[in-house]
Amino acid sequence: MRVHNSDVCRPLDGGPSFPLPQRFARGLWNVVWLLLAAWTPRQMHAWRRLLLRAFGAQMGGRADVRGAARVWFPKHLTMGDRSMLAAGVICYNLAPIEIGARTIVSQRAHLCSGSHDAESPNFDLRATPIVIGREVWIAAEAFVGPGTNVGDGVVLGARAVAFGRLEPWTIYVGNPARALRARKVQWRNEPVPIQGTTIRQ
Repeated sequence: MRVHNSDVCRPLDGGPSFPLPQRFARGLWNVVWLLLAAWTPRQMHAWRRLLLRAFGAQMGGRADVRGAARVWFPKHLTMGDRSMLAAGVICYNLAPIEIGARTIVSQRAHLCSGSHDAESPNFDLRATPIVIGREVWIAAEAFVGPGTNVGDGVVLGARAVAFGRLEPWTIYVGNPARALRARKVQWRNEPVPIQGTTIRQ
């Protein structure tokens, strides 16, 4: 998805990268978050959730975006029940970013759904959605790139860099991220799915 029309927006010539209505909406959002949310303690997750919903985010029950996290465009954010964006997370959601239930995105991780067209003389912005499943842990300072699909139960290690598809219930590390081993979890004595199957521990 091309973010803007290169015949109108030429950022290398000093022009804007985004149309005026979107720039206005984002400016208002940034002011609201700075004044009403960025300073709030972690216990005020319901208040921050309310602000995000007011600007178009789809927030599950007890989803939590910490005050020190940064969401670029709330309308493009969907978070499941009890999911969390920790302090310092950058959610650069030019395109929609969907996060499943009980998923944790740890400190200073970067969810980046936008890039540039290297074949364009204007380096036009392009955006591709990111989907992150349920029961996922994106560890500290990891990077999730445009178009990445993170399966349920994945662990993406600290400072790992992920593109493409990450298979469910697998631990990934490194740059680029590579599968380390299957993730075997027992949670409340329930069956645990691993790579498309259901087993009992």
